[in-house]
Amino acid sequence: MRSVTIHPDLSRVLPAELLEEIADCGFYPHLVSQALAGAVGRRGIRSYVVHHEATFSGHEVHRHITVLVLLEDALIICHADEGEHGRAIVTTELVRLTSIDSVMLTQSVADPAAKSPGLAEAWLTVIWGATRRLEVAPASCDDPTCDADHGYTGIAAADDYVLRMSRDADGSANTGKLVEFGTLLQGAVA
Repeated sequence: MRSVTIHPDLSRVLPAELLEEIADCGFYPHLVSQALAGAVGRRGIRSYVVHHEATFSGHEVHRHITVLVLLEDALIICHADEGEHGRAIVTTELVRLTSIDSVMLTQSVADPAAKSPGLAEAWLTVIWGATRRLEVAPASCDDPTCDADHGYTGIAAADDYVLRMSRDADGSANTGKLVEFGTLLQGAVA
């Protein structure tokens, strides 16, 4: 069986501004753009948001990039991580808007009493129930002297996607863009 690789013309599929934002992150921009363009295909893009993040683990730095793209009928989540042995891991997920159960947009504002309060942080949470998370712990009773086996208790929850941005880490413009994107997504799902 022959392997077939699709390499779409990026400038025909993705807007120049989106390609520029991905390139500005400096985290494997061609790889991320290729994966994203493959997921977008011939569909038109309504809106997008790009988030680049570095996390620290001891003496190591791990970079991540997430690109959310809103299409007419779907949400694309493209996420790239640094893998082991110099590898990169890129995942694209396409979620039909009709599959999304809930879109939550949380905003933290500085000086809320002001006429124009400043946006300090924003979280976008999307739940579509593709996977479920089960958190299990040993059950117990209120009797501190009881040593009986009470089995287990747990919570089953839909695995959701959360993207957080802050003015201090990501800049006011990017944090505002997350709010705009979340508002559009809420309108598209409603």
